[in-house]
Amino acid sequence: MYQEILQKIGLSLNEARVYEALLNLGEVNVNKISIKSKVHRRNVYDSLNKLIEKGLASETFVKGEKLFKAIDPERLKEIIKEQESALDSFLPDMKKLYKAVEPDAEAYFFRGVEGFKNYLQLILEQKQTVYFIGAKAFWLDPRLKHYLRHFDKERKKRGIKFMHLFDSEVKEQKPEILKLVGKPYKFLPKKYSSPTAIDIFGDYVVTFVGVSPGKLHEEPLQFILKSKMLADGYRKFFQFMWDNCKES
Repeated sequence: MYQEILQKIGLSLNEARVYEALLNLGEVNVNKISIKSKVHRRNVYDSLNKLIEKGLASETFVKGEKLFKAIDPERLKEIIKEQESALDSFLPDMKKLYKAVEPDAEAYFFRGVEGFKNYLQLILEQKQTVYFIGAKAFWLDPRLKHYLRHFDKERKKRGIKFMHLFDSEVKEQKPEILKLVGKPYKFLPKKYSSPTAIDIFGDYVVTFVGVSPGKLHEEPLQFILKSKMLADGYRKFFQFMWDNCKES
């Protein structure tokens, strides 16, 4: 049940299985852990040692028998904080290396929901107004719910503004997005709706494939173009469309 999220914060598959078994069983011996977790007894010992090192499990002797139990899951938050602290200490040097070889113009793509989160991170890094053409409100996709709260808080903190040209369907199908993003926004005429969208911010132009009102498709694709000249040109296209769309 929790194995996937436990792996995301750094536990191996066996460690995640053993920790979840401990949460369910309480203070138990290795045999019971092995049966519950479906991890071989020998591997259970290895996983328990790793969990103890990480502060997620403890051992004790009761009547000559070695027993193990889980530490309060609140410890998981501390592990994440420790990881963030360790990363913060190296991040400035890593960013210097990245910037030193970063080209002035490039093209690549992001795939899937995790790729979409990378696109949102680009917005935060650029710290500039984002111009949306053919916006679909696909940020309301349930798979983005938790990350989007963090993103919206950060973008407001950084003073990043939005200007939306929504597809006309959004007004009827997903009106809640209007309150979330705030004004200014306008709507394209219905005959210009399409299954694609374009965002422009900083030196980036991002084109989306596999989007519809209120949701991303199973494997959404984002084409990323980085070029100041291209982004400046697309901003002019946006301004022309904005000037020729009626007020909402």
